[in-house]
Amino acid sequence: MMLRRAVRRALFRAPSTSWTARAFSSAPSYVSTRGGMQEMGFGDAVLQGLASDRGLMVPTSIPTFPEGAPEKWRGLSFQELAFEVMRLFVPDSEIPAEDLKDIIDRSYTKFRSPDITPVTPLDDGLAILELYHGPTFAFKDVALQFLGNLFEYLIAQRDVELMTIVGATSGDTGSSAIHGLRGKKGIQCFILFPDGRTSPIQERQMTTVLDDNIHNIALQGNFDDAQNIVKALFADLGFKKEYNLGAVNSINWARILAQTVYYVYAYLKVTPPGSNEKVSFSVPTGNFGDILAGYY
Repeated sequence: MMLRRAVRRALFRAPSTSWTARAFSSAPSYVSTRGGMQEMGFGDAVLQGLASDRGLMVPTSIPTFPEGAPEKWRGLSFQELAFEVMRLFVPDSEIPAEDLKDIIDRSYTKFRSPDITPVTPLDDGLAILELYHGPTFAFKDVALQFLGNLFEYLIAQRDVELMTIVGATSGDTGSSAIHGLRGKKGIQCFILFPDGRTSPIQERQMTTVLDDNIHNIALQGNFDDAQNIVKALFADLGFKKEYNLGAVNSINWARILAQTVYYVYAYLKVTPPGSNEKVSFSVPTGNFGDILAGYY
């Protein structure tokens, strides 16, 4: 991902109010984009995956930064910043602060860089946000390492005996999800991918994981065929309830939330203290999940 400081026009620019310190607002509740579900809390929205009306679960409002932020967050580690950002969306009543910190800390132990998502300066005010230091070299590791631990925590809270995670992939989502969910207690993970249409290394990243809770399914067809199966499973409310389905694709709000962190992290890395400069992000994106995190 590429960043540029202080430019007038760009592919993406966060609203100027995004970086203005304002009074802290309480964590939002969550609703479907299609309006067919009642509001619910963070944990239920994450476990819901795709909404029963086939919409996406999103927050009812975007929380504002607490007084003095993001300036007062300069110098924080990625994990410390992740806690400050995520707690705006996750109420203490659902996940106490110490538990959230523990989930975050455990989620980033397998990254090859201590900075998790380091920022490398280039010329002419440009910088590269490096999102490939996770276990599978995919940017999705940032979210899916977190999501695996979050799933395990939420189902333990609710005394859920078994959760079935279903995902479709063209390669990177599947391997990243598998490495985030492997060995997680109470979780069975099924990843659908188009046979012969992922890269050889991505297929090996998936199929060589032999944990008992990981299941790879190669399909004839393309990624859209796999994704349509996943969506159909979630649309079958009886099936979804019976097998307690959960999602790892970008339809899951927790994936978007975890990815918002590196936008704030990058902003703090490329701007000088007290500058209040604007930063533009140029984002290579497929299903829009990466850049959507920048919007929030």
